[in-house]
Amino acid sequence: MIIDDQHYDIIIVGTGAGGGTLAYKLAATSKKILILERGDVMPLEQQNRANFDIFKKELYHAPENWYDSAGEPFSPQTNYAVGGNTKIYAAALLRMREKDFETVKHQEGMSPEWCIKYKDFEPYYTEAEQLYMVHGQNGNDPTEPPHSAEYPYPAVEHEPEIKTVVEAIAQQGLHPETLPLTLTLQEDDPTGDSEVFGIAPLLNSPNITLKTSAKVLCLHTNSSGNIVKAVEVEIGGQSYLFFADIIVLACGAINSAALLLRSANEKHPNGLANGYNQVGRNLMKHQMTSVVQPSPKPNSGKFLRSISVNDFYWGNQDFPYPMGHIENTGGILQDITFAESPPILSVLAKGMPGFGIEQLAKRSVGWWAYTEVLPDPNNRVEVKGNKLTLHYTPNNAEAHDRLVYTWIEVLKTVDQALGNSVLAKAKGNVYPRGEAPMEVVANQCGTCRFGANPKTSVLDINCRTHDIDNLYVVDSSFFPSCSSTPPALTVIANALRIGEHLKQRLS
Repeated sequence: MIIDDQHYDIIIVGTGAGGGTLAYKLAATSKKILILERGDVMPLEQQNRANFDIFKKELYHAPENWYDSAGEPFSPQTNYAVGGNTKIYAAALLRMREKDFETVKHQEGMSPEWCIKYKDFEPYYTEAEQLYMVHGQNGNDPTEPPHSAEYPYPAVEHEPEIKTVVEAIAQQGLHPETLPLTLTLQEDDPTGDSEVFGIAPLLNSPNITLKTSAKVLCLHTNSSGNIVKAVEVEIGGQSYLFFADIIVLACGAINSAALLLRSANEKHPNGLANGYNQVGRNLMKHQMTSVVQPSPKPNSGKFLRSISVNDFYWGNQDFPYPMGHIENTGGILQDITFAESPPILSVLAKGMPGFGIEQLAKRSVGWWAYTEVLPDPNNRVEVKGNKLTLHYTPNNAEAHDRLVYTWIEVLKTVDQALGNSVLAKAKGNVYPRGEAPMEVVANQCGTCRFGANPKTSVLDINCRTHDIDNLYVVDSSFFPSCSSTPPALTVIANALRIGEHLKQRLS
């Protein structure tokens, strides 16, 4: 093992929404910061998904197997690269709603209260939207929480074919809003991510060191077990030890929990920060269903997402419990999460002879339905040796089913209003749908929840572990609940919040 002769003020493990943003926030402190990234820089052609056949399953998957509760292996759709999963997300940055931070009653149970509220996050949401060049507008969504500032850039224009759909949705008394997106406006890679806005601006900073293809194996504590003194890393087949005063994990909710569990030692036999067996528990990821709406007019299949509908977020007159969030897929030919769903275009193709998959994708509008999953301690990450297992059973199923069926009824009314001739040719299910399978771990969160009680949480209000003074986690692990909105903006905002705390601690 090689012992690095440098001593750092901070080591950040991971460069995604949490790690990349935190690094940017702390760079101006002039503190010596080491950033460790398991992957490498992602080739530009892979970042622009319009250049790729996204239906090829080997793309955008981690080069390893995880296991489900039955012991069956699967290749997770997660990204090891500078920028982490923000390199493959949809670039939609939505705020959680004010009520999401409170105790919320669902049909199947309660969504727990957060130890800080929307008003505490709001300044950081605004800062995050500025940093990530978010394009959006306010005014039409009845669930949108208050903003202290307007979005820094105007909303993305809908594609012409999409605009007619938006108008038909609004005619039903609903409130379609433009989806807030992070955009660079660069032709070769238009969407924003944590490499572009977090890591890339730091690469020439004298106090910043970035090491790629650096897989963190475990964390080593001092003899008392109350601080982490070193990070063990594999680079090029060789083990290294790096030392720092503060260690921050931002590996993603699943991998951060797994790293803590793998770092068990005599003082922490169940894993670091796991004195009350909470690490890895309460894993959440949205119930996600994709729905295909055939379209009479062709489109490119490669345009950006642009529609957000939250009229059913808190339920409707027939179901007084939260249902969730709707957004369009953008062009189906560049939505990598859509490609993981069961082959729903194939289902549609069977009802429309003579149409190929690509042709159908260009004659379809895709939709995603997101529903909150409630925290369950039995949904968890388990590590035995080198084997990572996800014990996971989705819940809140009726709320999600109602959201999907309600949205299909909306689409039927839309197509009647538009005189959709494609539907007349189709037989069987004209709105095929498919649930995202296990390997889609998008929107993972909750494995190291924060809170005041160390018996029921892993992190304190500042995302420092209760058990270890210099160990923090700033990815989506800290979520006590997942809401029905994509978590990326909340992760970014929280990283900015924790950055303020760490700046004070380091001063």
